[in-house]
Amino acid sequence: MNPPPQHPAQAAAAARSPASPRPDVPTAAWAHDITDMLAADALSDRAARLAALRAGLFERPARVSPKFFYDAQGCALYSAICELQEYYPTRTEAAIFERHREEIARHLPRGAQWVDLGCGDGAKSWPWLEAVGARRWVGVDISPQWLRISLQAGTGRFPGMALAGVATDFTRPLRLQRVLARFEAPPVFFYPGSSIGNFTPDEALALLRSMREHLGRDGRLLIGVDGLKERHVLEAAYDDALGVTAAFNLNVLRVVNRELDADFEPRRFAHRAQFNARESRIEMQLVSRETQVVRIGAAERRFDAGEAIVTEYSYKYAADGFAALLRDAGFGALQHWSDERGWFHVFVAAAA
Repeated sequence: MNPPPQHPAQAAAAARSPASPRPDVPTAAWAHDITDMLAADALSDRAARLAALRAGLFERPARVSPKFFYDAQGCALYSAICELQEYYPTRTEAAIFERHREEIARHLPRGAQWVDLGCGDGAKSWPWLEAVGARRWVGVDISPQWLRISLQAGTGRFPGMALAGVATDFTRPLRLQRVLARFEAPPVFFYPGSSIGNFTPDEALALLRSMREHLGRDGRLLIGVDGLKERHVLEAAYDDALGVTAAFNLNVLRVVNRELDADFEPRRFAHRAQFNARESRIEMQLVSRETQVVRIGAAERRFDAGEAIVTEYSYKYAADGFAALLRDAGFGALQHWSDERGWFHVFVAAAA
């Protein structure tokens, strides 16, 4: 699994632990810097989100969006996953960044405004702000709470820098033009953690095009992408020996119970993660251990023994395949870095 796609990814994308300190009340110095794009129609957004969740459970196969993974318990479990030996993406990407940061930074504009998509606590951004001499940091996340955390952290680390936060769900088209127009500096869109893999190729293409439309002539995209590799490595990363990923996957049923007044019993489902070579993706599922009937609000849904609920797809890309996707989205001037095994890829791209 990847960081949440809207925090795309996403992803955010640093490990999101609920144990991180949260400010009780934002200070006046930065409270006004959160632009809440969720607030205007929050009730309709929530209604639409829950309607989609309910409808997905009655599809065949049943589906739950991975955005529902990340309640407090899910965030804590994801943080633990990032420390597992089997889960290579976090440490592999971090090693690429550490080894090649100076070289990568030479391909990014100096004095940029750094747009952190799915920022979480912002920790992945901080070394880059120094490396490129960024003049402004813009955190984008579905959670205003995480934006407050990251803004507080950024204020402490970079007291002279302009900071802003945008609460939005960027599984929808990005609408950041007005936020970026407030500051005269080219943007760098930062989308680490391979959160792009949570989107289907068509969805990923649409998101990349949306990013490209924001960049202008001098902006850049810096993105991390999980690479293709042996099946056993991929499947172990999503089905670890300690069962942490299984607990993470099963926890989504507790979220569904709260959100939809349902009565799923997690013990009656089993975690499964398998690599679909034809589609080039990991498929995470919850498989019914027995024939059962689950109440979902006022309705009922029968699950046969062996029937699966799809909870996540995580697409993997060969370097040349993702480069082609970037070009299809209107990017050019591609630069590429990888680890020695070719397990993970980092790209810098400009609007063509």
